[in-house]
Amino acid sequence: MFDPSDTPDLLIGLGDLDDAAVWRLDEDRALVVTTDFFTPVVDDAYDFGAIAAANSLSDVYAMGGKPFLALNVAAFPEDLPPEISGEIIRGGADKAKEAGVVIAGGHTIQDEEPKYGLLVLGFVDPKLTMTKGSVQVGDTLMLTKPLGFGVTTTALKQQKAAPEDVAEVVAWMSQLNNKTADLAREFKLRGVTDVTGFSLMGHGLEVAQASGVKLSMQFDKVPFVSCAHKYAEEWTFPGGAIDNRAHFGSQVDFRAKLTEAEQMLLFDPQTSGGLLVSVPSDKVKDLEVRAKEIDQPIWEIGEVIQGQGIEVVK
Repeated sequence: MFDPSDTPDLLIGLGDLDDAAVWRLDEDRALVVTTDFFTPVVDDAYDFGAIAAANSLSDVYAMGGKPFLALNVAAFPEDLPPEISGEIIRGGADKAKEAGVVIAGGHTIQDEEPKYGLLVLGFVDPKLTMTKGSVQVGDTLMLTKPLGFGVTTTALKQQKAAPEDVAEVVAWMSQLNNKTADLAREFKLRGVTDVTGFSLMGHGLEVAQASGVKLSMQFDKVPFVSCAHKYAEEWTFPGGAIDNRAHFGSQVDFRAKLTEAEQMLLFDPQTSGGLLVSVPSDKVKDLEVRAKEIDQPIWEIGEVIQGQGIEVVK
């Protein structure tokens, strides 16, 4: 572990629970640095590339930053047809272009299973950096994408998913979190994280721990993709959901009477999920109006209270 006193310009690093590293350049600018890559979650090569790029960019948005530069990180099998690898890279490039980000190069190695993602750089005002440790008691919890991506993409892998269900989750996973980041900056919000592999419960617990608070979430207000409950009942959860439940479950108090499948949906790992945003209560109505103006979906799912961990109510 690096000693923070040796690197005073490293504002957020290994010792923090946040989504990216932050390095101070001067009083008004800091560099946000992150990387992420993974194996295909969908069959279409172009969609996979776009989703992977959106997922990598999300960590910069979650810190309140604006991404500007990226590098490809890829691993492809030796016998992968070039038209497939080309479509993956093209999907990532198009998504980066949509975000106003330049892909300036990268690195590719050979591996048995395809993997793709980005290393991303962004700028943020160090005084306005959004973190998991900035949530306050009394805040309202809001979420910007529905849940259910993991259980649906696993149904796809098991050849159980309907094409329209796959199309729905691909559309959500491909969506950038840039509008939410703009919204958070406009309203000077500070408590933000993105919901990805550790699920809503796992990332929510990171927020609760970092901020010294308790999150109270209302299950009936949590948004899900239209097919999530169907596949949950068929138990097409990925292994990551089981791991999340085993690791985080003891810190979640299910005060609401939920089925096992409903509980598991809250531990479902998300790929390129939405942002979990903590909003002071006096800003909620104005933020909802502004979100509608910019066509950014957002759902109120709970509140921040005194205590530790997470409670789930109805």
